[in-house]
Amino acid sequence: MKSWRLSLVLFFIFCFAAIIIGRLFYLQILNHKFYQSQALGQQAGFKEVKGSRGEIFSQNSKESLGSFSSGAIKSLAINEEKWQIFAAPKQIKDKDSFADVLGKSIQEPKESITAALEKSDSYAVIKKDLSVQDIEKIKKLKLEGLYSEVVTSRYYPESGFASQVIGFLGGDGSGQYGIEGYYNNVLSGKTGIKEEKRGFDIVNSEDLSYLDGSDLYLTLDYNIQFQAELLLKEAKHSIDIDSGQIIVLKPDSGRILAMANFPSFDSNKYYKEHNLDIFQNATIQKIFEPGSVFKPFTMATALNESKVSPDTKFQDTGFVKIGPDTVYNFDHKKYDTQDMSGILEKSINTGAVFLSQHIGRQTFLEYINNFGFNDKTSVDLQGEVNSKNEILRTGSDFGFATAAFGQGIEMTPLELARAFCVFANGGRMVKPYVVEKIVHGQEEENIAPKVSSPVISQKTVSEVTKMLINVVERGFGSGAKIPGYYLAGKTGTAQIPLKGKRGYETDKTIQSFIGFAPALKPQFLILVKLDNPKVPQSSLSAAPIFKKLSQYIIDYWQIPPDY
Repeated sequence: MKSWRLSLVLFFIFCFAAIIIGRLFYLQILNHKFYQSQALGQQAGFKEVKGSRGEIFSQNSKESLGSFSSGAIKSLAINEEKWQIFAAPKQIKDKDSFADVLGKSIQEPKESITAALEKSDSYAVIKKDLSVQDIEKIKKLKLEGLYSEVVTSRYYPESGFASQVIGFLGGDGSGQYGIEGYYNNVLSGKTGIKEEKRGFDIVNSEDLSYLDGSDLYLTLDYNIQFQAELLLKEAKHSIDIDSGQIIVLKPDSGRILAMANFPSFDSNKYYKEHNLDIFQNATIQKIFEPGSVFKPFTMATALNESKVSPDTKFQDTGFVKIGPDTVYNFDHKKYDTQDMSGILEKSINTGAVFLSQHIGRQTFLEYINNFGFNDKTSVDLQGEVNSKNEILRTGSDFGFATAAFGQGIEMTPLELARAFCVFANGGRMVKPYVVEKIVHGQEEENIAPKVSSPVISQKTVSEVTKMLINVVERGFGSGAKIPGYYLAGKTGTAQIPLKGKRGYETDKTIQSFIGFAPALKPQFLILVKLDNPKVPQSSLSAAPIFKKLSQYIIDYWQIPPDY
């Protein structure tokens, strides 16, 4: 009997042992990988991450006898790690007391903290851009439901420098305006999955740099841009401009060396600006009537079509009748007999009308297209606009006549600067650009200049250039003259159209000067445009600024004198 019972107990023990062994075999042999991954899951997890945004740099250039090389780089947009505090509202028992204590510590109104807590039960950002010292101070409060975390933010080391060109990173993490907007997809980091390991003495060495966005190296020369911005600020104080822009180009390539706007804004504090117009880059986003700086294009058209020669004589009576309307010269002056150079030297409106009458409307319109005045420049910046100038196609004879001296025809400052490059580049057009190089890790993409075939002949270029030199040497542009150098340029004082109705402002003007140097071997082109300076004409406002900036570049690049 005892033997039977013992056998039964041994049988059950054997069966139980078999079940355990079988289970262990199932767990450790058959399903080893499954349970191993579950065990590792206690020490590791996966998190969606995004690569760092690419950074933006300017360069200092050195120009010597026409050859270009880059100098030291300057950081214009970088990534900076900062702390922020956030709350889990559902963990906070007394929100009123929480907001009161925290508000006193971080100098924030109690009401704003309470409002933040009411927006979400799980995650409410309380304050950003905090230092480590701030976080240590806040930790001492020991507030339940309050946490801190490191976040990467966009930082602009030069604050308001070239702000309309660079743009800024908006609160939603996307680039706004300028380079940040145009190259947002290039700058943005890619999204990926990162393995997060937990536990002691476990190091995660996963390299995620391949997710980072690309860095951009600009054509902007830091020193020239700085000088251009400084000159505009000085113009505000000396001649009380409302606003102003300066563009500096390499006329043989379209490289933008400076694109300055006044007023500017602090890219780090863009959210404090109430006037959204300040974010616009007026060089590419606002059109204007250029005035007399347009006259060289009318002259070039007439010369290129052999309608006139430099020696053609023009008899000025001070006015010309166009149907019921009359065109007058500036200040109603009369210049008697002039050759073609005299029309530009003395900026004679009636002389420009004389040229237009020889050209004809259809030819004039064709050359406007050829010079690119009806098209965007396609510069690599966000938000460029352009005018089609369609009123010239169907408008009155008077409108066609005034367009010959830059009134009633519209363009952006960059369109004007691009077109003027034809006189400094053998008649060829260039495509302006602001990004020189795109770098991602070890990979580099260099941007090649784009230059068109000639739109006017070399003979025409030479004839107009000689006239533009005369403008500076003995004409209204003499305020731009630099001893020892030949400069080619043109003044312009334009009326400002009334908004929403016909006619022009009676007490406001746009004054500009555009030119290049050295005139016989151009290395840079400058456009100075001043909005409503409190002086009568551009020879007293824009021309002296052109001279100062030209002298700076000549000294900076050590360009030898012409004579």
